[in-house]
Formats: sequence, structure tokens, C-alpha cells
Amino acid sequence: MATISIVAALAVIHVRDLFRAALFLVVSFVAVAGLFVMLSAEFLAAVQVLIYAGAIPILIIFAIMLSPNVQQGNTYNRLMLPALIVASGVLAVLIFAIVKTKWNLLEYAHLSLATRLKVEEVFADTTSSIGDLLLRNWVLPFEMASILLLAALIGALVLVRER
Repeated sequence: MATISIVAALAVIHVRDLFRAALFLVVSFVAVAGLFVMLSAEFLAAVQVLIYAGAIPILIIFAIMLSPNVQQGNTYNRLMLPALIVASGVLAVLIFAIVKTKWNLLEYAHLSLATRLKVEEVFADTTSSIGDLLLRNWVLPFEMASILLLAALIGALVLVRER
């Protein structure tokens, strides 16, 4: 899955056709969702597929279809070299952080039996645990976020309506 994701991400940068680049982006997002499934994070995999592999590529494809000169494709410009340098720096920082981090695994944690059983219960079914947290402990922030998204949607409709 990681190899598929990396190859598809590299294809996004190297393909000159914008539509094909968007399709490779979908492949990369679906591969990341597969990684989430392999990590037993089913909720994150579902969100990844719905939002990143579904809604965002549709938005990108609409933008591509509505933009002029789609046949021209990705043109090379003077910002390619600075972007490559910045991306290489970010990659170096990420690799350094991954290598130098002391990862505390659950097997090596000194937990009581009750705490260990509760943690294993939460990790056994993450989707229902997240649902319980969202609809019990965090219901007010969850509802506030939905109201904020609704206000943004109404604002976008007001901005684009014909007068």
C-alpha cells in the first residue's frame, strides 16, 4: 500500500495531463486509506475514502474542467527548484523526527490490568469508541462544527448566486 501510494504521488507530479494527475491523486488517497485499514483504524479509512478520495478529487476535476487551457497541462516554471528544496527540507525533518522519536509501544507500557483491558477494548473497535465520544463527551463542539460548516455553505451559496 505504501509503495502504491508513493508511486501514485510521484505520478501526480510527473504527469503533464491535469486530469490524469487528479486520478493518480485518487489512487494515492485510496492507498493511504488501505494503510489505515491495515492499522485497524477503520474510521479514519472511511473518512479518507469519503473526503480525500471522494469529495476533494471531484472538486479538483470540476476546477480543471472549468479552467481555460486545460490541454496545456502542467507547465514548468521558475518555482520548481525552490519547491523541490523546501520539499526536501520537510522530508529531511520528518525522517529525522521519525528516527529520533522514542516510540512507546503498548506492549512495553507499564499499565494496570484494568487500564490495559480498557485500552484494548477501545482499540478493538475504534469506530464505535469515536462515535461514543463524539455524541456523549464532545457533543457541543461537534454540533458547533456542524453549524460552522452550515454557515460556510450558506455563505458560499450567497456569494455565487446570480443577482
